[in-house]
Amino acid sequence: MNYRKYGKSEKLVSEIGFGAWQLGNEKDWDGPKYEEAINLVHTAVELGCNFFDTAPNYAEGKSEMILGEALKDFNREKIVINTKVGHVPGLENGFDPYVIQKTIENSLKKLKTDYLDSVILHNPPLELLDQKSEQFKVLEKMKSEGLIKAYGASLDFSKEVDRLIERTYSEVVEILFNIFFQDVRKSFNKLKEKEYAVIVKVPLDSGWLTGKHNKNSRFTGIRSRWSVNDIERRAMLVEKVRKIKGENVSMVHEALSFILSYDAISTIAVGSKNIEQLKENLKASDIKMDIEKVKKYEELYDNEIAPNPLPW
Repeated sequence: MNYRKYGKSEKLVSEIGFGAWQLGNEKDWDGPKYEEAINLVHTAVELGCNFFDTAPNYAEGKSEMILGEALKDFNREKIVINTKVGHVPGLENGFDPYVIQKTIENSLKKLKTDYLDSVILHNPPLELLDQKSEQFKVLEKMKSEGLIKAYGASLDFSKEVDRLIERTYSEVVEILFNIFFQDVRKSFNKLKEKEYAVIVKVPLDSGWLTGKHNKNSRFTGIRSRWSVNDIERRAMLVEKVRKIKGENVSMVHEALSFILSYDAISTIAVGSKNIEQLKENLKASDIKMDIEKVKKYEELYDNEIAPNPLPW
């Protein structure tokens, strides 16, 4: 496992991190049950993964609880935990400053820790991205109290990222970035200049970049949002990725190594259902993508996707 600097902190994070949305999430993603989930987290740490990305709304709160139980026996100073605020099960006002404070306090309890390495606003409205907002005042207060080490936001587009950089004292951002979603690439130089910790979410485009879906695939749950036209277009783009990648690397490793080719990135939050999948994901840290291939994927996005962006 290779490691990178986590923003301005002294900690290093594994290039392949652990996206914990699936922990306890048996309903939406056929996630591992409790004992399997604990074992999955233990195995991740033993294999060198030290970054964990969760949120209070993942599996209706079970994700944080399972992580807290699984990580309690490891050296906390060697673990990096990122969680979120803004979306809380049963609440419609998750971005209310009072709710943000209570959410963080609750996350600390569930994660069995006295501090969080980073806390981010979970896809907030654009107008909240301002240090003068009550939301960022609360985050700054909790940072000054030592309860969180850094704060920021989870965002999808470069205009949002630029606003975060320009108008807040944030030090961490979680971005939507993969072969099919590269808009935030325009902000990479600014993020490097400001020494941001950069977490990548949805690295496999909700499963499309694993290569397991095709034009005949149909979905239930949250993925039912894709129309037949969306599915057929994604399937066509997957075939173009196959042609670029060649035969000597898997689709998953290709997708993850593309992301890791950018030194602005700190870590990738990758979801794993089981230990076999986890081990395969972690291997991507050892794969280095040729710069010419990176350029081909940039051109694929610039020429065929950016003019007519895919719906997430």
